Amino acid sequence: MKTFIQVTEIWTPTRDRSILEFHDGWYGEHQSFGIVSRKMCFGYGEGLPGKAWAERRPVIFTDLQNAYFLRAEAARRAGLNCGVALPVFAGDFLLAVLVFFCAADEQHVGAIELWHNNAAEGAELKLEDGYFGIAESFKTVAQNTRFARGSGLPGLVWDSGMPQIMEDLGHSGLFVRSDDARRIGINKGLGLPSPYAPGQNYAMTFLSALGTPIARRFEIWVPKADGSALVFKNGECDRKPGYGTALAAVELAPGASALSKSWTSGLPVLSEHIASESSPVGTSAKAAELDSVVAIPLLQDGRVTAITAMYF
Repeated sequence: MKTFIQVTEIWTPTRDRSILEFHDGWYGEHQSFGIVSRKMCFGYGEGLPGKAWAERRPVIFTDLQNAYFLRAEAARRAGLNCGVALPVFAGDFLLAVLVFFCAADEQHVGAIELWHNNAAEGAELKLEDGYFGIAESFKTVAQNTRFARGSGLPGLVWDSGMPQIMEDLGHSGLFVRSDDARRIGINKGLGLPSPYAPGQNYAMTFLSALGTPIARRFEIWVPKADGSALVFKNGECDRKPGYGTALAAVELAPGASALSKSWTSGLPVLSEHIASESSPVGTSAKAAELDSVVAIPLLQDGRVTAITAMYF
């Protein structure tokens, strides 16, 4: 089973903060694309990572063959057709840009959506952009849907300012588009806030199908009130339903895991060998036969308030 997301990259500013350079990457079956990518760098506003840096918000490229994407030929050879960039800021300072790539495949069902509200113009979120694979009917529904604060997955993210996981979307009263989700096989969702553009509210939603999941496991971890450790909030895994019970009492000290390294550094962290990690996270990943993870920090007022983990 292939995941909807097939490549993950992390780009960070150079010491003089003039350009973005390659920091880390997971390429799976697309190692040739990785060879090209590792040699790249991006200026402010340049390419997919540079655009997310300049606009201080998530950016979706639904067609990697456009002239703005600097690795178009490499993407074509690899069969990649969509890119998503998520910036991470501490105040005015960019810490990193996390990039995902999805592959063109007639069997890939799922969606990655960007919802936006301009605080000065209205009280609802509307679809800014999105990638829907072969789920064109779901795209039409999304384009005609609006979310108030606290309504649906995007609205819950907006209202809480925190990542959210929603299960069984086809039968959830909280998921506004449940009938459409059930019809095309979308069954779970992950929502991420992006609070880095002043006066603007953004929510990214990753909607996953059973046959082609966005990722194989989603988790949300939060720092303890005293700042001593990272604790498990909730998670969802098709391979091990209910697995989170074993993590409920776990506390990850600084440096004890890829996840807590993201917490203490404020940077996204990739691990291609999470199952070999000598922590409860590693033990749980090994039991589910999960190899790779990306930890995504959420910063508010310069402090990490949550870590979202996506396992591949």
